[in-house]
Amino acid sequence: MVETAYVESGSVALAVGLMSGTSLDGVDAALIRTDGLSTVETLGAVTVPYDQELRESLRDSITRAEWLPDVDAVAASLTRAHAEAVSALMAASGVPLQTVHVIGFHGQTILHRPEAGMTWQIGDGAMLASLTGVDVVSDFRSADVDSGGEGAPLAPIFHAAIAANMDKPVAILNVGGVANVTWIGDGDGGGIDLLAFDTGPGNAMIDDWMLARMGSPMDKDGALAATGNVHADIVDAMLKDDYFKRPPPKSLDRNAFSADPVAGLSPSDGAATLTAFTAAAVGRAMDHFSALPARWLVCGGGRRNGTLMSMLAARVQAPLDPIEAIGWDGDSLEAQAFGYLAVRHLRGLPISFPATTGVSAPMTGGALDQA
Repeated sequence: MVETAYVESGSVALAVGLMSGTSLDGVDAALIRTDGLSTVETLGAVTVPYDQELRESLRDSITRAEWLPDVDAVAASLTRAHAEAVSALMAASGVPLQTVHVIGFHGQTILHRPEAGMTWQIGDGAMLASLTGVDVVSDFRSADVDSGGEGAPLAPIFHAAIAANMDKPVAILNVGGVANVTWIGDGDGGGIDLLAFDTGPGNAMIDDWMLARMGSPMDKDGALAATGNVHADIVDAMLKDDYFKRPPPKSLDRNAFSADPVAGLSPSDGAATLTAFTAAAVGRAMDHFSALPARWLVCGGGRRNGTLMSMLAARVQAPLDPIEAIGWDGDSLEAQAFGYLAVRHLRGLPISFPATTGVSAPMTGGALDQA
């Protein structure tokens, strides 16, 4: 175990970030060197897919989460999968694990109902610390939700750090299972000008449709949607959901929207219409920006869906590119964020803010388990 005082002094630290998103595809692991402020150096990243058994167990846990099932066995399997991802990352990076100061462990969200004061990420931080021999910060969202915040999104302060030298305003759109946006403005007097919220569905509804109709976990490259017709009347009806009337900050559960409106469509038309719904929800997000972004940068798995990217570009009517266009890694960005947030936890720095989660004042978050 590396002494955390080294981190608390304000020096840069080695941190591993682990992210398992609502797409349920696996673990993204990233190694960064950071001070939790302006210094962020990326050193390596891997993605380790879940095996089919764990993926199905997680999907079942999400389905049953509202009834608060016993998920200890699933959480243990999930934690072991994350430990294996840490090992794979260190092997790929050529960096000894014992030199890592802290691991930021997001866990797997199976329920997110901030309006009811609930957010639930499974995963055992103490177990992961024991398996890796490294201090672990986990449970990043609970403190924010307990204080009246949305508990999400949490990456915006990291986005602001890595976008510090970019022309503003800029929007960073993460399209995972749920889509969220970070709007970064010029700031007032040199401060950070942030707004962040979940825009609506990301890949989750499309993935679930594909699994049910085609037996495939995703619409690879948006190929099926590209052959279908968008039913604009259905998209318009789905946009009438009360969520889109709420001002941000706001956040969503993976299963917040029903796919019933597309149930009668062909597989291709359903894929096209759900893809259009995701893009239209992002378009509606612009109503909340004080100034339209000069550029959009897209991370998360959705950036690989060419049909979705075309629909997004048409909606935002501004340059829109995968985040790799500026040299960032769109697969590992969220994992990097949780390594960064873990270091901020050790330094006692806030991770959520009134304009990102709706909490009343900037606040710290996360729980530390020492190895």
